[in-house]
Amino acid sequence: MAQPAPAARLRIVGDAIPNLPWEAKPAGNPDVVWRFSGNPVIGRRPLPDVTGIYNSAVVPWQGGFIGVFRTEYVTRMPYLHVGRSPDGIRWTIEPKPLALGGGDGVSAFEYGYDPRVVKLGEWYYVLWCNGYHGPTIGMARTKDFVAFEQLENAFLPYNRNGVLFPRKIGGMYVMLSRPSDTGHTPFGDIFISQSPDLEFWGRHRHVMSKGGNWWEGVKIGAGPAPIETSEGWLMIYHGVCSTCNGFAYQFGAALLDLEKPWIVKHRCDRAILLPEAPYETTGLVPNVVFPVAALCDAPSGRIAIYYGAADTFCALAFCQMDELVAYVRAHDGQKR
Repeated sequence: MAQPAPAARLRIVGDAIPNLPWEAKPAGNPDVVWRFSGNPVIGRRPLPDVTGIYNSAVVPWQGGFIGVFRTEYVTRMPYLHVGRSPDGIRWTIEPKPLALGGGDGVSAFEYGYDPRVVKLGEWYYVLWCNGYHGPTIGMARTKDFVAFEQLENAFLPYNRNGVLFPRKIGGMYVMLSRPSDTGHTPFGDIFISQSPDLEFWGRHRHVMSKGGNWWEGVKIGAGPAPIETSEGWLMIYHGVCSTCNGFAYQFGAALLDLEKPWIVKHRCDRAILLPEAPYETTGLVPNVVFPVAALCDAPSGRIAIYYGAADTFCALAFCQMDELVAYVRAHDGQKR
């Protein structure tokens, strides 16, 4: 009797990161995503005038790691700072905010929060929530994390959570975002936009709506840059629910079609990380875990996720790509 063909092994498109920050899952831990035992990676006062550092983006850099960090000043204004690390755990934050240049001044930096960083070709692109008559998606690029050229804002206000895909799709740059209004993002859905040149954005497509499950009933927003796999683009995102004590933020995950990423192939019906640790439930904004960066070592499938905790701290969590993809497929709320 013929035996069934073995299932194809999940393939990950990306580079090796042999020094990826990593900690094995503790024995007996039932979760698909687990926390670093040394959390928080960065405490709330990394600089004299800063009272919180969180929701920050990290990428490999010259044998170590570099990132763009959201800092909350004692004035409560958010700014962006570059940070450097030899191992992704011990960080030195530059004392001066990121300096931007270029453009005609219309897209001038007003404030910056929740940055993402993605490498495309020889450039590293930084996206953040920029102030321009309300929040919108600011963009800049750099080759050395010293000189930054600010580009045009991607969209009209109001918009948040701009996230670039790490390659062109169908010859176009592709960005996830969450349009909103002047309030605290009551629209709450994720959309995709396309551009031939990173300046003019169109071909807007709806990706996912909030409210599929209680844990994401208020709003959702893209997190790290999607990770390319043979199963589709793995998108880790945040989902927000409303409680009697305010909002709570948690991680979710979905798989998007490789060539038409506005098509959701699988969407997990439950959160993969919820605010439970003391540094996640206590801080400036309690009960928040907010994923922003994911480093993936393609050969091993190990993923390190940087996330903001309680709008106060930077923290780390880990997972295995094949386990997470299997979990998303097994708990696909779209199939029920």
